[in-house]
Formats: sequence, C-alpha cells, structure tokens
Amino acid sequence: MSQYCSTRFANILHQVDSLNPMGKLHMNDTIVSSIYNATENISQQVVSQREKPKIDWDKKLDDVLTSRVFGFPSMLLLLGMIFWLTVAGANVPSAMIAETLFWGQDRLTDLCNYLHAPAWFHGFFVEGIYRCLAWVISVMLPPMAIFFPCFTLLEDLGYLPRVAFNLDRLFKKAGAHGKQSLTMSMGFGCNAAGIIACRIIESPRERMIAMLTNNFVPCNGRFPTLIALAGILVFGMGNTFGATAIVVGIVLLGIAVTLAVSWTLSKTLLKGVPSSFTLELPPYRKPQIGKIIVRSIFDRTLFVLGRAVCVAAPAGAVTWLLANIYVGDLSILAHCAHWLNPFATALGLDGFILMAFILGLPANEIVLPILIMSYLATGSMTELESIEDLYNLFVVQHDWTWLTALCMMLFSLLHYPCGTTLWTIRKESGSSKWTVLAALIPLGIACTICFIVAQTARALGWV
Repeated sequence: MSQYCSTRFANILHQVDSLNPMGKLHMNDTIVSSIYNATENISQQVVSQREKPKIDWDKKLDDVLTSRVFGFPSMLLLLGMIFWLTVAGANVPSAMIAETLFWGQDRLTDLCNYLHAPAWFHGFFVEGIYRCLAWVISVMLPPMAIFFPCFTLLEDLGYLPRVAFNLDRLFKKAGAHGKQSLTMSMGFGCNAAGIIACRIIESPRERMIAMLTNNFVPCNGRFPTLIALAGILVFGMGNTFGATAIVVGIVLLGIAVTLAVSWTLSKTLLKGVPSSFTLELPPYRKPQIGKIIVRSIFDRTLFVLGRAVCVAAPAGAVTWLLANIYVGDLSILAHCAHWLNPFATALGLDGFILMAFILGLPANEIVLPILIMSYLATGSMTELESIEDLYNLFVVQHDWTWLTALCMMLFSLLHYPCGTTLWTIRKESGSSKWTVLAALIPLGIACTICFIVAQTARALGWV
C-alpha cells in the first residue's frame, strides 16, 4: 500500500472512531434492526396467512429461555441434566464394556501361556498395550455415546443458538466470539470434539482463541479423577452433596479461567476487535431421532474414540516399559518421580502425581490408574474398588493432605490438553507453533495457580 493510501486509510479510521467511539453507537445492531423492520413491513403487505396460531409457542419459550432473569438458570439446568445423565448413565455400560474387554485380556493371557510366550511379551502387549486400550475404550465410549446424542438433540431442537445468544455478551467482553460458548459446551464431553466444533466460528482470530481455551472445561476423561478426589476431600463426612459442590465449583472455575485467558489472548497474542455476529434464532423444531443418532455416533463419538485409541496404544507400551525396567532397586518411573519430587512439592503435589500426569498425556482417563500403579509398584495399571481404598492408599499410606487433593484437582483442571486434543489442534490449525502454545499456556497457568495455593496455605499454617 502506498504512503498516500496508508495516510488516507488512517484518516478514515480516525474519523470513524471519532464518530463512533469504541463502537458505542452499536451501528451493527442499528443496521440489522432496520433491515428486519423493513423486511417485516414488506412481508405484512405481501404475505397473507389464513389462520394465525392462537399461541406463539416459539415466542413464549424464548421469553423464558433467552430472558435476562431465566436465561442463565434454565441453561445451567439443562446442561446439569445432561451431565447427570452422562455421569449416572455411563457407569453401568462402562462396567459391562470393561468386564468384556478384561475377559478378553484373560483369554489373551491364556493364549500366551498356551504358546509359552516369554513374560516380557505378555507384559508388554497384554498388560501394557491391550490393558491401556481396554481402559480408554471402557471409560470414554459410554459417556460419549450418551453426551453427544443429548447435545445433538439440543442442537436439533434449535436450543443451542439460544445458548450462544445468552453468553454472547460475556464472551464479547472477553474479546472472543459468542459461538465460543457452544464449543466450550462441547468440550465438556470431549475437548477434541470441542476443537472440531470451533469450525463454526468464522473469524480465524476468534477461532484460535476458542481452540486455545477449550481445554479449561473438564472433559469426561477428567471427571472420574475430579469426582474421586472430591470424595477423598469429604471422606468420613458421609456427605455426597459436599463432593458434588466441590466438582461444580471446579467446573465454574474452569469457565472463569476460560473467560480470563480469552481476554488476555485478545489483548496480547491475538489482538483484534471482536467480530459482530448477527444471530437469527431459528424456530424450535421437532427432532429427527434417526439423524441425531447417525450424526452423533459416526461424526463425533467414533471419530474421537478412533483418535484416542491411536494415541493410547503407544502410551500403554511406554508406561509398562518405564514401570518394569529397573535401574538398581528402582524402576525408571520411580527414579523420574524422585527427580521431579522437589518441583512437585512446591506445587502441592509429589513426584509420582506429576509423573502420572506426564504419562497420562495420551488420555486423562489413565492418570489415576498410573498413580495407583506407581504407589503400589505393581508394574501394570490397576484400579481400587472404593473411595475408602483410595483414601487409605493416598492419605494413610502416602501422607496426602487436603492441600494435595486440592492441588491435584486444580492441576487436573488446568494442565495441558490430552494427546488426542493436541493432535486435533494440530490438524485444525495446521500450525505446530499454536499446538505447542496450546500445551504450554495451560501448563504455565496450572503450575502458577498450584504454586500460589500451596505456598499460601503453608505460609498461613493451614497444613
């Protein structure tokens, strides 16, 4: 651009800013309102309707679902119902799938014994790779098979645009796009699916903000860890309401961090003016059940599960090798944990917890089993039967305090995305730089917050 054109362009922008400082005149809203008013006048003149419906149900529903008073409570109620259905409904099918897959593990063990296969062969392929795959499939598949159809049902009913309408103001103040709320909601099921959902945001800048912050809402893979740790925190009180309140508080903290990081990115790395988007609320529709099942199962559930399986298989192999190759009297995993211990202690954790998160990069579901395996030194991933067993292992045998459980919950909420999500970010952004940042930004935030919480609690003598 020549110097003359640059100067003229800068003058035009200056005049626009002086006429409409900081966009306070809401020019976009005014123009869109004028267009719709003109359209309504024309339609009234040229369109005739024989019978008008006695009750306009669309308007009556919108008066509740998008109102300033009832919009947010109704939205939280609906999402809460989906979470409850997902968490409560996934337990039985998860147990059935796990029983089937681990029955297959026993048969593979029988086959190895029949063939007189060496112990390392059975350990590496059956207890390492197969067991990790079985764990990821049994934990991830049922929640996704419930959550995605429920979410697609809301989408098909025409409710999701109302969610974007309700949250648009908050995200716009954070320098992001209102549609980010939809991708964030999808992230509750699976962050990788939330990243794919970012395609609905047209602006590349705002799409990147949505992709970099989707990790701050806990996915299905992290909920079991958060729920178990909340149970340890209130163990002995016999109060499930307390554990539920802790998990809800963690979810709300994740949403607050999402808004704060979006605002920071929009003022630094991804500077820009939030794009306006005109949202035309569609009419409520009768859901098409067949299409919902096909779309949610094939386009989302199997797609995300396939990527998770590809990442989990090598993770199981690496974890087994680290836990079973000894240097001196200790496994490599134990050596790494001892080396990390001083840094982890400063964050309110210990070296084994940090190693569990590092090895759990492929899938958050395996963080807790790896930690249990490390504490028990069993050499292969295992699971305990109850919260009481977890309490005895963590608190009684390994000196956990409430601060350890709290810092592990915070780290689980805020740390880097799982391998499947990072792979999806790389595919969607086409950039290694943004993929690395997508891992480093949350890791830095997780370390900072855990460090502040741990040091403050110790300085005040609370632990």
